[in-house]
Amino acid sequence: MANKRIYLSPPHMTGKEMNYIQDAFDSNWIAPLGPHVDAFEKEMADYVGCKGALALSSGTAALHLGLKLLGIQPGDIVFCSSLTFSATVNPVIYEGAVPVFIDSDRDTWNMSPSALKRAFEEAEKNGKLPKAVITVDLYGQSANYGPIVDLCNSYNVPVLEDAAEALGATYDGKKCGTLGKLGVLSFNGNKIITTSGGGMLVSDDLEMLSKARFWATQARDPAPHYQHSEIGYNYRMSNILAAIGRAQLEVIEERVAARRRIFETYRNSLGSIPGISFMPEASFGRANRWLTVMLVDPQTGVTPADIMKALQEENIESRPVWKPMHLQPVFEKYAYFPHQEDETVSDELFANGICLPSGSSLTEEEQVHVIEIILDTLRQR
Repeated sequence: MANKRIYLSPPHMTGKEMNYIQDAFDSNWIAPLGPHVDAFEKEMADYVGCKGALALSSGTAALHLGLKLLGIQPGDIVFCSSLTFSATVNPVIYEGAVPVFIDSDRDTWNMSPSALKRAFEEAEKNGKLPKAVITVDLYGQSANYGPIVDLCNSYNVPVLEDAAEALGATYDGKKCGTLGKLGVLSFNGNKIITTSGGGMLVSDDLEMLSKARFWATQARDPAPHYQHSEIGYNYRMSNILAAIGRAQLEVIEERVAARRRIFETYRNSLGSIPGISFMPEASFGRANRWLTVMLVDPQTGVTPADIMKALQEENIESRPVWKPMHLQPVFEKYAYFPHQEDETVSDELFANGICLPSGSSLTEEEQVHVIEIILDTLRQR
C-alpha cells in the first residue's frame, strides 16, 4: 500500500469553520459580500494593525488594484523583487507597465537595498523614475524595510508590499502587510491560513480602499439604474469564503508557532551538516516560516533535485525555490539589477534551494520520516 501523501503546505482546518459557514447558510448570505466579509475585513485590519482592509477574490486581484490605486499607466516603470512567484509581476503587465527586477540580499533573501539604490540612480540618470516599488516578503520573512522605505521616500515613490506569504510575520514590531502604502495578503489553499481562494488589500488610506472597493464590485455608479463611468472588476470575496477565513484567523498565532517549531526541528536535525543551511531570520523581526527552505551547497555532491526525487519516491511533496522573474521566458527582456555588480543572489538561491514540507498539521512522525530521507540521500553522496 502506498504511503500517505505528505504535502508541502496543505490547508489546516480548525473545525470551527463549519460553524461560520452554517451561519452563512442559515442567514442565506451565500452570494458575494455579506456580514462575514465585513467582519473578516475588520478582524484582519485589527490583527495586522491598519485602519482598513478589503477582502478580494485573490492576492493577485489585490496587487492589481493596488497598482491601479498608485496610478500605474501603460509605459510606467515598476521596480519589483525578482525572487518571487509570477503573480507578483503579472498585474504590472495587466496595466501595460514595465517591470524592472531587483535582486535579493543574503540577510533576508528579499529585495536588496543596494541593488534598489543602483536601480534608482540609473532611473534618475535616464530621467524616468518608477511609479511604484513592489517588495515581497518571501517565504514569510519580512524585507528590510528601513533602508528600502527611506530610499523610496527620498524619490517620492510609493511601496506596494506583497505580503502574500507573510501573514503573522513582523518587521520592527509591525505586522507584514502594513509596511508600505498598500499591503497585499493571500489566503490561497497553501498559505498559513486559507479561505480556499482569496486575498486582501490592507492600508491606512481609507480613501484608497474605498476606491478599490468600487472597482472591485464592477465600478457600479451610485445610481438607481445600472450605470458605469469606469471599468470595474469582479474581484470581491464571497461571504462563504470570508466565513472560513474568520475561523482561520482565530488561530493564526498557533499556526505561526507550529511552523516555527517545524523549522527549528529541521534546522536542529540537518543544520550542522557541512554544506546544509537554511533561510536566515533577520534580527529586525519574526518570520512566520510559511515554508522551511534549505540550501544544499554543490560541494555536498547532492543537488536539490536529488533530494526532491528521493522525497517524491516516498510520496512526499517538495519544491524548488522560486525561479527568479528575470530568468523567466516571459520576463527575460526586462532589466535586472543584481545585489552587487558581480553577484546575483537570487540565481544562487534558485539553484541550491529546496522547500520542505512545512504545513502546520505536519506530525512529528511525518517530519522525522522526511528528515531520514534527506539524511539517507546525503549519505549516498
